[in-house]
Amino acid sequence: MNATYIEAAKRIAGEELAFELAQDVEACESLLSGILASPSETVESLGRHVSEAGGKRLRPLLVSLSARATGRDFDADRVRKIGACVEMVHMATLVHDDVIDEAEVRRGRPSAASIWGNTAAILTGDVLLAKAMQILAEDGDLRIIRTIAGAVVDMSQGEVMEVEVRGRFDLALEDHLEILRLKTATFMAACCEAGGLLADADEGTCVALRTFGNAIGIAFQIADDLLDYRGEDSRTGKPKATDFREACPTLPLIALREKLSHEEEAFVRSRFGDRVSDEDLDMVTSWMSERGAFDAASRTGEDYGNEAILALQRLPECSARELLVAITGFVSKRDS
Repeated sequence: MNATYIEAAKRIAGEELAFELAQDVEACESLLSGILASPSETVESLGRHVSEAGGKRLRPLLVSLSARATGRDFDADRVRKIGACVEMVHMATLVHDDVIDEAEVRRGRPSAASIWGNTAAILTGDVLLAKAMQILAEDGDLRIIRTIAGAVVDMSQGEVMEVEVRGRFDLALEDHLEILRLKTATFMAACCEAGGLLADADEGTCVALRTFGNAIGIAFQIADDLLDYRGEDSRTGKPKATDFREACPTLPLIALREKLSHEEEAFVRSRFGDRVSDEDLDMVTSWMSERGAFDAASRTGEDYGNEAILALQRLPECSARELLVAITGFVSKRDS
């Protein structure tokens, strides 16, 4: 929930919604600070390191805006607590991901694992996830518990499936998209649906919000995978083409495969995850650019963005809905 979204709210939806979101920002940060307090110095210091790394707080924002977009009354304190809960889940996944990926950097700063070590990072990630579940239990709404817990299960299984396909150069597009749905989209869908449930919206509205979240989640991950290949290190906070270096097949590579000659495909396959040189990566990324692989991946992301916007038509016209539409554009075309 960073300044980008607040400024967009002022421009698109007016001062009132921007003020409400700014209040949500402050409340979410305050809640996170309190939740991160721990008798363990490692848990508290590592958790604060991750929390202060400059995340956009997109997931709490989706909870807040989805509740507002229903046009119904809701308990703002509950919305903020569930927003803090989903951000804690997200933080836990970031800590665990950096261990899995052996990442030295996260958002331009040393990763938690690189400072505290893998064991402390894994265990602290578990604590963050447990604290998130504690918030859900204290809230006590079984519908929201089921929604978020189910998404955490899907997300975890999607992460495992992503590990399973590492090195699979010929991964099918439909299998890749299913992994994206599980590891990223289902959790964003749960954030949106939780907002609807917090406003006690009808089933059709909650389904529309979930559909929106699922589509924006896939668009988000496609944009992330494009940034991995063509983003600037200074903006993405990680080395270029990390996915290729680690033999993770993503949409830019899948789109490139059919545009290669047999000799070129053999070359790219031989370098995939096998100590590839910077010169070889420059060649692969230039092929992605020149032969339309980046454009094809971008179009797929835009298609999911359009699907997200279409789902919002089920909701009443309001400033919160307008901002959700705008966020879809930010997510699909982001550069960091």
